[in-house]
Parts: sequence; structure tokens; C-alpha cells
Amino acid sequence: MSDKRATREAFGETLIELVAEDMDIVAVDADLSGSTTTAKFAKVHPDRHFNVGVAEQNMIGTAAGLALEGKIAFTGSFAVFAAGRAYDQIRNTVCYSDLSVKIAPTHAGITVGPDGGSHQMIEDIALMRVLPNMRVLVPADYTAAKAALRLAAATPGPFYIRLGRAAGPAIHDDDYIFELGRARVLREGTHVTLAACGVMVEQALAAAEELSLDGINAEVLDVACLKPLDADTIAASALKTGAVVTCEEHSIIGGLGSAVAEALGELAPVPLARVGVRDVFGTSGEPAELMAHFGLSGADIARAAREVLARRK
Repeated sequence: MSDKRATREAFGETLIELVAEDMDIVAVDADLSGSTTTAKFAKVHPDRHFNVGVAEQNMIGTAAGLALEGKIAFTGSFAVFAAGRAYDQIRNTVCYSDLSVKIAPTHAGITVGPDGGSHQMIEDIALMRVLPNMRVLVPADYTAAKAALRLAAATPGPFYIRLGRAAGPAIHDDDYIFELGRARVLREGTHVTLAACGVMVEQALAAAEELSLDGINAEVLDVACLKPLDADTIAASALKTGAVVTCEEHSIIGGLGSAVAEALGELAPVPLARVGVRDVFGTSGEPAELMAHFGLSGADIARAAREVLARRK
């Protein structure tokens, strides 16, 4: 395992690599290029970086215009601004016209930390996955974030790539390839399925270790692609174990929990528990404190697994 790194660190670095590989990449930011790390890209390719100032709607519109001229346009900003403030432009300009604009905001979820509820975006997956033509990726670590950005660059059309501020451990090997519409089984199990995305993959793996001490064999899925969802892999795991817990750093309404519930309702009805933020706004605190406060720790996932197993019986 390498040193901890935030998924946002992959952004600027990967864009530099893509240009070196002759991809026609541009980046449009809204006065947050230092935080999103596209400042690294701007230093190497100042002619390919556009800072529109504190104007997120303009950021999306500018990116759309560049995409119409054949560029592969990435946008930054914080998730609360990129997904929330510019929603009309994303819907009616980018998705309606199926443009190659890749929205890759950082600072998603409660692990933004002390910035508090106004800046902790926990509704963005719900907003993005409902849009026609939009693909939604939530990488679990730095390596997966690089792979997600590469996939988005190589695939025509809109993408939403959810990146975070807090550093996390390596989950995937350096040769990891992000595949659209695929969930990966990280740990085989037979008693309960833990389906997680983003920073919650680490917590799901910790929960599986805790449950193993009680003789409960948990299967862990990294559902890094929420749209298109790999319903077949999720349903196959659910039919094998007979119980599912979803784990997300997002509202339980409209995010991974909802997506999995929809799939299971059609393909594999089994007892389901959803671990996530429960229809409230965030609050100020350090990331670890907030994960505990909102019940998103490995211990919380393990508790939910025991409860759903009791329902199965």
C-alpha cells in the first residue's frame, strides 16, 4: 500500500499526461484551480487552461463551446458549485446536446471537512445520474481516479467524475483500468454483500474484516460506475449472499443506495440496508469526525450488515 493520496490529486496530473499522448484536452476552471489541481496543468499548458472566475455557469458554457470546436473539455470547481450552481447549463447545454464535457469536481461529500454543510455536496450523484447521456463515476482512490479521467477523455459525451479532498489509502493496483458499467468484486463472500463507492470502499473493506471475526463472510463490491450501473454483477452477488448493504458518502436518497435498490427490485429482491447521509445537511468537523457523526465508518457498516442479516433470517 502506498502513501495516502486524495482523488483530486489525480486531476491536473492526468490531464498533463493526456496532452502528452496527443489528446486535444482543455481545462476550464472557476477560480479554484489550486484546489482542483488544474493549476498544475495550467503551468505546463497555459494555452489550454481557462479560468473564467467565480462564474460556474459560464465555466460549463465555455467548456460546451470548446467541445463544439472538437476539444475534450474538462471542468473543475467544488462539487457543490459544479453540480449545483451550474445544473441548468449541464442539463440543457451539455447533456441535451450530448457534448464531450467532462465535469470532474473536487471536494465532494462530507470529507470536505470544516467548510461545513454549505460546501459539503451530498446530493450531486442524484442530480447527475438522472440526466440523459450523463455517465457517473465515483473512484475509490487516486489510481482509480486517474483511470476514470482517462476513460472519460477517451469516451465521447458527458461525464461526471466525483473527486474528493481527503487523502485515502490505495485500494487498486497501479495497472487498474476503469471499465464503464462494471462493478468489481474486491473480496469474495457468501453471507452479505457490501456495495460501496468512493471513500466508502475503504470502510466497506474494514467492515468485512470486522465481520469476519464473527464468522460472517462479506463480499465487497466497488461500484465505481454508478451510471451505467452494473446491475448484473450486483444482482448476482445479492442472489449469492441473500442480503445487501450499500455504502456511500452521499445522501441515501438518489445515490448508490437508490440505484442498487432499483436494480435489486427488478432482478434480485433481497433485504437491503443503506449506509449514507440520512436526509440531512452536513456540518463542520474534521473528516474522520464527520464519518463517525453521520454513521459512515466501517463499524457502522458492520452493524448494518448484522441488522440486514437478521432480517434475512
